[in-house]
Amino acid sequence: MLINLVKDSVLQCFCHTCRAPLPPAAHRRSAPVKKAKTKPRSKQPKKVKFITTEIRCQEKGKSGFAYEVILADPVCETPPKRPVSPNNKNVSAENIEEKLKAAEERRLSLGANKMAALASKMSKIEEASKKKDEQTNQFINQTKEALEQKMDAHAEKREAYLNDLKAKLKDHLESVEKTRLTLEQQTSEVRTAVEEKLKTAAAQRDENIKKMLDRLREHEDQVHRVRTGMQEKVAQLEVQIQNKLESAQSRREQLEQEQLEKLRNHNVKLAEVRHINEENMMKIEERVKDIQERLEMAEQNREKEIQKRLESIRRHERRAEMVRQNKERLSNQSEEQQTASSG
Repeated sequence: MLINLVKDSVLQCFCHTCRAPLPPAAHRRSAPVKKAKTKPRSKQPKKVKFITTEIRCQEKGKSGFAYEVILADPVCETPPKRPVSPNNKNVSAENIEEKLKAAEERRLSLGANKMAALASKMSKIEEASKKKDEQTNQFINQTKEALEQKMDAHAEKREAYLNDLKAKLKDHLESVEKTRLTLEQQTSEVRTAVEEKLKTAAAQRDENIKKMLDRLREHEDQVHRVRTGMQEKVAQLEVQIQNKLESAQSRREQLEQEQLEKLRNHNVKLAEVRHINEENMMKIEERVKDIQERLEMAEQNREKEIQKRLESIRRHERRAEMVRQNKERLSNQSEEQQTASSG
C-alpha cells in the first residue's frame, strides 16, 4: 500500500488540479497526446496529506536504473472528535407527518422548478427553431427572388437573342431570296439567249449545208467537164509527145555530144578552180593564224591592264585605311585631351 501511495504521489500532476496520473514511462512515446476534456478548476485544491518520502536513483549497467524509496518516521495523529447527534427516540406521528409534508412540498417545489426550467428551455428551443425557420424562410425567399430575377433576366436575354437571331435569319432569307430571284432571272435570260443562239446556229447550219451541197454538185459537174476535157487533151498530148519524143531522141544524141565536150571543158575549169581554192585556203589559214596571234596579244595586254588597275585599287584601299586609322588616332587623342581637361 505504501508503494502505491508513493507511486501515485510521484506520477500525479504537480499542480494538483486534475490529479490525473501520467502514463507509464514505457508507453509514453507510443501513447497519443490527447487534450484534457475537463475544464481547468478555478477553486483552490483541497489539502492532501503526503507521506514524506525520499527517492534515490542508482544506475546499474545494462539492466537500467534502480530506485530506493526511503520512508519517514510514522506520525500518530488522533482524528478530530465529531459532534454526537442527539438521540431523539421519542418521535411522534405528528412530527413524522410534518416531515413528510415538508418533504412533499420540497419534492413538489423541486418538480415545479424542474418543469419551469424545462419550460424555459423548451421556450428557448422553440424561439431558436422559430428564428431558424424565419432565417431559412428568409433565405429561401431571397434565393427564390434572386433565382426569379435571374430567370427573368435569362428569359429576357433569351427572347432578345431569339429576336436578334430571327431578324438575322429573316435578313439572310431575304438576301437568299433576292439572290435566288436574280439567279433565276439570269438563268432565264441565259437560257433564252442560248436558245436564240441555237436557233440561229441551226438555221445557219442548214443554210451552210444547202450551200455546201450546191457547191458539191457544181464541183462534180466541173470535175466531169474537166475530166472529159483532160482526156481529150491527153490524147492530143500523147500524139504530140510521140512526135516530140522522136525529135527529142535525135536532139538528145546531138546534146550528148555537146555535153561531153562541155564536160571536158568543165573538168579543165574545175582543176583550175581547185588550184585557186587551195591557194585561197592557204591565204585564209595564214590570216587566221595572224588573227589568233593578235587575239593572244590583246588578251595578254588586257590581263596586264587589269593587274595594273587592281594594283592601283589596292594602293587606294591601303591609303584609305591609313587615313581612317589616322582619323581614329586623332579622334582618340582629342577625346583623351578633353577627358584630361575635364578631369
